Amino acid sequence: MNALLDELRQLIAVEGPIPLARYMGLCLGHPVHGYYTTRDPFGARGDFTTAPEISQMFGELVGLWAAEAWRLMGAPAQLRLVELGPGRGTLMADLLRAVRIVPGFAQALSVHLVETSPVLRARQQERLAGSVPVAFPVSWHERFADVPAGPAVVIANEFFDALPIAQFVRTDRGWHERLVGLDADGRLAFGLAPEPRAELPARGGPGDVLEWPAPAAELVTEIARRLAAEGGAALIVDYGYAGPAFGDTLQAVKNHAFVDPLAEPGEADLTAHVDFARLADAAGSAGAAAHGPVPQGDFLRALGIAARAAALQARASPAQAADIAGALERLTGSGPDQMGTLFKALALSHPHLTSLPGFPPHQS
Repeated sequence: MNALLDELRQLIAVEGPIPLARYMGLCLGHPVHGYYTTRDPFGARGDFTTAPEISQMFGELVGLWAAEAWRLMGAPAQLRLVELGPGRGTLMADLLRAVRIVPGFAQALSVHLVETSPVLRARQQERLAGSVPVAFPVSWHERFADVPAGPAVVIANEFFDALPIAQFVRTDRGWHERLVGLDADGRLAFGLAPEPRAELPARGGPGDVLEWPAPAAELVTEIARRLAAEGGAALIVDYGYAGPAFGDTLQAVKNHAFVDPLAEPGEADLTAHVDFARLADAAGSAGAAAHGPVPQGDFLRALGIAARAAALQARASPAQAADIAGALERLTGSGPDQMGTLFKALALSHPHLTSLPGFPPHQS
């Protein structure tokens, strides 16, 4: 039995077909039956594995990136270190361990985790309890807007891909929004709104799919306004594309395999590729500078991941050294099962912060 499917059927029976963005939002964030509300989806026993779970090197280098951004900001006496969607807390734990060596940085930090899932909040508390000293006060928030004012460094790893998107399909009459309704047998099915949306661009041909990440653009706008007003930087790492494009990137993953996104609502992770150009445009319109995007492999190599891997291998057993080499290749390689090219890094900052590690100098 799928309780969320029953609710969706009732909702559609009353209101008619619902937009894809609303369907995604319910599947992922329903307060009782949502995917992230009910489970820890990470790791070999979950549905997918993220970079921090692959190797400690990822979180360590992100930590040193944050510390260098703080230094370039002028080393403010107080800094909000914010992570959006912290997973199990692995990235933050590795980050905080790495930055203890940076003079003054630990004393400036307060840690703010933006997490809506009660299951994952519990995992984060467990993970950080034994690894975060008193010097790093940790607070949890439902929304980024709840983080106290002040200069901030914001980290978002594999967060924006899980925000709902709208999809529009081009026909001879224009762009029609993709909806989720019911077929003759009562199963969930995709359809199109009967009337086109006049405000969408005229380009595109029949059958093209245009994705519109409104929640992602709104959140980036909020972050960018804060960085522009109060100082700071943000690092967004996710899988996606660097420029505007047509295409259907909606996907569902369960047990590390792709599944039908309509088959088991609330039981599979729903994501879409991130449109980094749209996020950069939103940040620029809100007064922040955008750096990149650059491929994740290039970003990590620029931060020194090869040297870090060699240092870890120098005091590892042969089996451990092989695991480290495999993790390095998975994080930076360009093969189909590797993250170095598909994943990208985008930084946002106060406009006066023209240079950030791992990115070409910002051109205003």
